[in-house]
Parts: sequence; C-alpha cells; structure tokens
Amino acid sequence: MSKVMLIVIDGLGLEAARRHLGVMEGLVEAGEARLWTMRAVLPSLSRPAYESILTGLPPARHGITSNWMVRRSSQTSIFTVARAHGRGTGAAAYSWFAELANGVPFDPVADREQDHADAPIQHGRYYVLDPFPDPELYWQADLLVRRHAPDLMLVHPMGCDYAGHEHGGESLAYRRAAALTDDCLAQLVPGWRAAGYRIIVTADHGMSADGRHGGTDAEERLVPFYLLDAPQGGVAAEEADQLSVAPTVLTLMGLPPAPTMTAPPLGSEASMTADAPEA
Repeated sequence: MSKVMLIVIDGLGLEAARRHLGVMEGLVEAGEARLWTMRAVLPSLSRPAYESILTGLPPARHGITSNWMVRRSSQTSIFTVARAHGRGTGAAAYSWFAELANGVPFDPVADREQDHADAPIQHGRYYVLDPFPDPELYWQADLLVRRHAPDLMLVHPMGCDYAGHEHGGESLAYRRAAALTDDCLAQLVPGWRAAGYRIIVTADHGMSADGRHGGTDAEERLVPFYLLDAPQGGVAAEEADQLSVAPTVLTLMGLPPAPTMTAPPLGSEASMTADAPEA
C-alpha cells in the first residue's frame, strides 16, 4: 500500500506546464514519469473542479457548479475513502478544500490550522488570500509530511492562478509563477519520493490569455497530469478525463475506488498505450 501525494497547481494550463515545469518534463524524458493531457470538467472553475478531483463526479452530478456555492461535500471522496480504511490524511491548500472536506463555515483564524483525528482531512494547513506565496505553501506541506507522514497528502498552490487572473495566461508574471512552482517541486519532490510517496502533479483548470477560465476553450480546459514512477514513462497518446484523478489516487493507495468513481484509473497496465510524439 503506497502513500500518495496529490499536487494540484491552481490555474496551470497544459502548454505552460510543458514549457515551464522543467523538473516534471525531465522526469518524463528520463522515463521516470508519465504525462497525460487531461481535460478538465465543465464549468472549468476552481470549486467545481476541486469537488470533481476529490470525488470523481462531474459538476452536473455533484451539484457544485459555481465558485460561490459554499457548502460541505455530500459525496464520497478520496479523503472519506482513505479514512474509512484507517489511512492518515493531510492537506496544505486553499481554504475551499477545507470547506468541501471538513465543513463550513471556515474561520480564517481558528480554522487555518486543523488537527482533527476524526475529520476527512485530519491535518490541514490552509490559506485564504489568493496571493499566498507558493514557497510558503510547499514548506507547510513538507512540515506536515515530516510531522505526520499522512498516507494521502494534498498540496495546492495558488500562484499561477493569481498571476493569470491579474496579468493574463500569456504574461511574464504567469510564466514566472509557473517557473517558481517548478523550482519548489525541484527542491521537494526528491525527498517526498524518498519518503515513499507516489506523486501526482496536475491542475484544476488552465488560463486564457485575458485571465479567464470557466468555459470550453482548450487553453482553459487542458491541464497536465504527471504520474511519477508510473509503470511506463513518456507521453501518453490518449487524452485523460479529470474524473480519473480520484480513482487513480485510491488505486495507487491500494484502496478500492467508490462505486460512484466510474472513470478508469490512470497508470495501470491497461492505460499504458503507445507514446505520443514528444512536444
């Protein structure tokens, strides 16, 4: 049974990932990771996508179709399945994940640090303001790993999304935000792999040139899905569905996906088809 670290880089589109995540692309090139082009759910907004990533359900089914639908999830998620099997959980993430998993209302002072043995996310460190620095978030994640070694760990930086909304998805600021998260990954991923984590790096949605997302354009919907230490490295030829994230996480952990998680898990022998041409 493996430990899994799910890194969701908010607002990082596929093209930006392939251009600026040098450490991930290097692992793909070396055969130590596999990359899928993943199509995000609709609407391609953060809170609906967060819920879909955690539950494997589309927004049309889980019912969270707007960023301003603030409520606790009523669906089976990767965290509830992990806890039902006695596995430890943690998150360093935006407060919306705490609202979905552990409940509302979220108090920006009292709920910033959560350590509750009976909660879906047992150990959480959360931020509320979008400009929260990515390095601080990654360091908080590493602290939770060192202290608690959760079997399922969520890491969720906001820097790319914030830069994209402020300056656009083709801006220098957006490119610099992507490069910064690449540097954070370069510093911490080797240690997390050595600690026994199977690592996934993906995103909730992409970003348009004018700083928007939510619609159907490829720049808003196409995101990367990197799986480190997959049975086969390289670039997958087939496009992946964002609904596959939840069953992939649980399968990697050696846990059964919930019956509602019907998309196929990625990284199994069945999903190892011919490589696509390198971009």
